[in-house]
Amino acid sequence: MSTNQARFVWYEVMTSDTKAAEAFYASVVGWKMQDAGMGGPPYTILSAGDIMIGGIMEVPEEARAMGAKPCWMGYVAVSDVDDYAARVIAAGGAIRRPPCDIPGVGRFAVAADPHGAGFLLFKGNSEPQPEPATPGAPGHIGWHELHAGDLESAFAFYAGLFGWTKAEAIDMGPMGVYQTFATGGAPIGGMMTKTADMPVPCWLYYINVEAIDAAVERVNAGGGKIIMGPHQVPGGSWIVQGFDPQGAVFSLVAAKR
Repeated sequence: MSTNQARFVWYEVMTSDTKAAEAFYASVVGWKMQDAGMGGPPYTILSAGDIMIGGIMEVPEEARAMGAKPCWMGYVAVSDVDDYAARVIAAGGAIRRPPCDIPGVGRFAVAADPHGAGFLLFKGNSEPQPEPATPGAPGHIGWHELHAGDLESAFAFYAGLFGWTKAEAIDMGPMGVYQTFATGGAPIGGMMTKTADMPVPCWLYYINVEAIDAAVERVNAGGGKIIMGPHQVPGGSWIVQGFDPQGAVFSLVAAKR
């Protein structure tokens, strides 16, 4: 089994204006941008230094027809996309787009957990991009957070599907339990039952930046909107959540204020 099995290996923002999104994230995060050169709808590769971490694309027409709005999505590596798509359905989830091939890249399917939070299954034709040498390296995804329809049943779904394991559980008082999880090593994210102000269950991906206050200034200057934070979390890191100018929810994390 690949060491990347059941890990997040790619991140994608689907947006209503790719050029505006490119300008915003280049300014806020410092990503390098390049056209994928794949033909068909434009696809922009996002790189942190020399490591490719994700992409920007327009919300597909069929997804817009189903009411999809600009959002971030994460790809989870699996050994067989078709097999895992069947497992998702058997576990009570849904497949929004059946398994299909990206020529020269790999095979994917768009899935949702039983409460509707979306993610993708992916099997690449080549090895995924390497992990950054330094934890918290700017431009990489530093944390994965599920705002679940129900924490316990959502965790059971992902644990059964991917083998993710529970790490520390943090009591947040009236907000309930924040359950961190691991994928074979140190914790990479957390899950909680969503609060009333979170419209629907969803995954949030926290992008590493050098310092949170300076990043907030760049968000505001770029036409984004901070909706939560800065807030210090257990372990000392600082986080914010916000909307990009097209309405996609994004999150930032930094070791210092």
